[in-house]
Amino acid sequence: MTASRPPTTAEELRGAGLRATAARVALLDTVRQGGHLGAGALASEVRRRTGHVSLQAVYETLNALTGAGLVRRIEPAGGPARYEGRVGDNHHRVVCRSCGVVADADCAVGDAPCPTASDARGFTIDGAEVVYWGLCPGCSASRSS
Repeated sequence: MTASRPPTTAEELRGAGLRATAARVALLDTVRQGGHLGAGALASEVRRRTGHVSLQAVYETLNALTGAGLVRRIEPAGGPARYEGRVGDNHHRVVCRSCGVVADADCAVGDAPCPTASDARGFTIDGAEVVYWGLCPGCSASRSS
């Protein structure tokens, strides 16, 4: 009996009905490496890996990846849209008020959606977004000194 291997990035793209170009593979891999990057930073990394890619192509691909459920778009208040590859769960984020760095924060308690609304007003709720705001360790240390 052979162990099944996880699908490659190219196979995931094709499975979602998307073409598996070198730029798309590099973009999805970059998003999945973490960092909650914006489109400009993602475009720079894809260019470093594959050569030329336009910012417009990056935006179009991010929209396609988001629509296919392979990437999640997040929009912290007061900041540009960012993208993450952690899509299979209902986690939250913590954002630094000083430098804007974003990190994942697991749900405090319970299954999706957590937290539970006190009055759903008849809606069937399937997700919740919580953003914790504060100072990252680096900004906290610089303010303390």
